[in-house]
Formats: sequence, structure tokens, C-alpha cells
Amino acid sequence: MEKDGSERSERGSGRSVRPAAKSLALVMLGAGIATAGGQAISALVQPSTNSQPTTTDVFWDNGFWNGDRDSAAPEAEAQERQPQGSVAQNGLAIAPSVSSPNVIADIVRQVEPSVVRIDAARTVQTNLPPMFQDPFFRQFFGNMQPPQGEQVQRGVGSGFITSADGQIITNAHVVAGADEVQVTLTDGRSFTGEVLGADQVTDVAVIKIEANDLPTVSISNSNQLQTGEWAIAIGNPLGLDSTVTAGIISATGRSSREVGVPDKRVEFIQTDAAINPGNSGGPLLNLNGEVIGVNTAIIQGAQGIGFAIPINTVQRISAQLIETGRVEHAYLGIQMANLSPEVKENINNSPDRPFTVEEEEGVLIVQVMPNSPAARGGLREGDVIVAVEGQPVKESAAVQQAVEGSTVGQDLALTLRRDGREQTVTVRPGNLPTR
Repeated sequence: MEKDGSERSERGSGRSVRPAAKSLALVMLGAGIATAGGQAISALVQPSTNSQPTTTDVFWDNGFWNGDRDSAAPEAEAQERQPQGSVAQNGLAIAPSVSSPNVIADIVRQVEPSVVRIDAARTVQTNLPPMFQDPFFRQFFGNMQPPQGEQVQRGVGSGFITSADGQIITNAHVVAGADEVQVTLTDGRSFTGEVLGADQVTDVAVIKIEANDLPTVSISNSNQLQTGEWAIAIGNPLGLDSTVTAGIISATGRSSREVGVPDKRVEFIQTDAAINPGNSGGPLLNLNGEVIGVNTAIIQGAQGIGFAIPINTVQRISAQLIETGRVEHAYLGIQMANLSPEVKENINNSPDRPFTVEEEEGVLIVQVMPNSPAARGGLREGDVIVAVEGQPVKESAAVQQAVEGSTVGQDLALTLRRDGREQTVTVRPGNLPTR
């Protein structure tokens, strides 16, 4: 079931290479641990290992740090172009037909100056549990008691420059709750970064540094991606700056539910290009050297399964963050299930269900959240959604996508089957509540 919104080849550089952390906590993107196919998802932010006496290198409270504190341009125009690079035949990716045998090296040489390292830090207050204040325990633990007071927590991620005056795209989890953000270019220059905005729902953030005439990336149209196309990842995995890996696009349109991050609203790109903690926020490129996605997560224990946010989604979200510092996400407040003969039978045989189902296809509303836009609009448990704004839908992901593409506060027409009859109900999506 799916909930709508309310639940729901290294290269040298001017930067120093920092040693990899000895151990990695593999955790979910937004908060805590989730599983997908029995495997835990890992966001790709790497804790720094530049330890100081007063600092502790740990992951943030969104999965990468321990603590309690919460945390550029219009959408790419669609252009008709012949796919370049790879061609899939009989399920095999065929090597690209190019004039240069060093095509990837040429692309890296072009794009690498636009890829940055992001060091983020925040200060947290730690206090001893009351039991450690007890003299009885002190006589046993002595000086071995846990440290208390202020601690600095650090993490490392990646990003890429989208404007010559210093706008940078990265992941929200890279900078979530940060007191300090330091951006280092491949030429060794370092700048203090300002977080213009971060959207936890899509895991996109925009940073600004005070600089001019910076090298920028070129942007592709991720809607035109095809499975089997070649892909190149650049970033700072495990603190190893400017690492380059290559692979293919393994799949497109992976829903947040499939990936195991139901609290996100992203149709992910899946790739087998090697990405690791520290790659978060770095670009995924095509063979034109254009950004097609932002690397963001992997599946723990698996090899060759990584995920990136499509650049069209990133463009849409980042434009709002640059303009207002925040993003509105339309939501209805319903829990949905894709109908099938088996689902129909299970529901109708359940004595705990207050309704029965006659349809064998469509999107069933399993639950309506109290005081939600759906409740105010008259949606009911047991309704079957068959169309949104006149467009037929058969899966909950299609409904979610239509709602996400709607505007908060404006009418949205849902065609339903209720009590054996078809009718249209108009609802006004609200802004997804933040947690």
C-alpha cells in the first residue's frame, strides 16, 4: 500500500585526499532505517575523519548524524535528440560508437571543475543520563564515563555548480542541520557556503557561495533517459576526492516505495555506476557530459544498485528553493492500494473492513486521514479512483504523480467509482505537512 503525502578512475585535484572511514552506518535517506527487498538503503553522505580532540565524527540525525536538531533554473526544456552513446541489444549494453577512445576521460576533464566537495558541520549538546550522575555508578565507571558538553559533528558530500555566480546543487541530507558548510573546488579554493534551501521530501538542496566566473555543468532532459544508456558518476566517496566511475542506466522511474523510501516523492534513476557514501549530491552524467541526475542512495549489501534523483525533478525543486527558500508539495491525505482480483478477494474476506469492493482494477482508497484535504473534499474509504483530471489511472503511483504535479489550493478533479456508480469529486490539495 502507498500513502499519499501525509505519511507516505580517480583523478588528481587541488584538494587533499582524506582517508576513508573505517566503518559506515548504512541507513535510510530521511529518517531511521527502512528496507527494500530485504536490504537497508544507505544515503551517500560520508562522515569526515579529520578528528580533533573536541569533535566526534558521526552520522547526522537523518541517518548520518546523531542528534535531535531538525534540520536553479527553470525546468529543462524537452528537446528532441537522438540518443547518443549506448545502445541496448538483446539486453546487453553495447559500447558507444565514438571517435575518441578516451571519451569518458574527455567528459571528466570537461565536467570535473564544476564538481565540488562539501564539508558540513554542526554543534550539538550532549548530556550524561541521570544514572551516570549517581555516586554509586561513578565509583565503578570513574573516568570512563561518556563525554558531555558540546560536540562538533562532521560529514562530507558532493555537489555541482549550476551558475557562474556560485549556485550549487547537492542533497538535503548532506547539509541538514548544518551550522557550517565549506565548499572546496577542484582547484583547491575553499568558500563558506550558505544554504538557500533544502527540501527533505525530494532530498534536494541549494547552496550559494560568493564567487564569480565559476565553471558550470550542462543540464540534460532526464525524461528522455533510456535503460541501457551509459552513465558516469563523479564525487567524493569515502573522502576520496574527484573519484570517477562509469556504468549504465539500469532502470528509470523507480518509485520511492520500490526503493524503500516511502517518505520521499521521487521517481528514481537506477544505475550500476559505483557510488558510495560521500557521493551524495554529486552528478550522474550522460555521454554528452550533461547532468541527468543527482546521486543519492544505495542498497546495503548489494553491488551495482544505486539511485539518483532525475535532474528534471531537481531543476523544478531547486528553482523554488532559490526563489522562496521552501517547496510546496500538494497532498490529499489518503492511503491507497492497487486493485487486483487477489486484493479484491482479500478485502472482501476481511471482517475488519468497513467496506467491500466490486472492482478488480483501479486505485482503492483504503484510508482517509482525518482533517485532510481528502476528508474535506468528500473522499471516502472504499472509493476507487479511475481517473485524475480526466486521465485514466490504474496504479497508486500515477495518482501520487498527478497530485504532486497539481497546485496547492487549486481544484483537482478525481473520477471515482462509488457504490457501483461513477462520479467526479473535486478536491483542493493542501501543502504537505512537515515533520
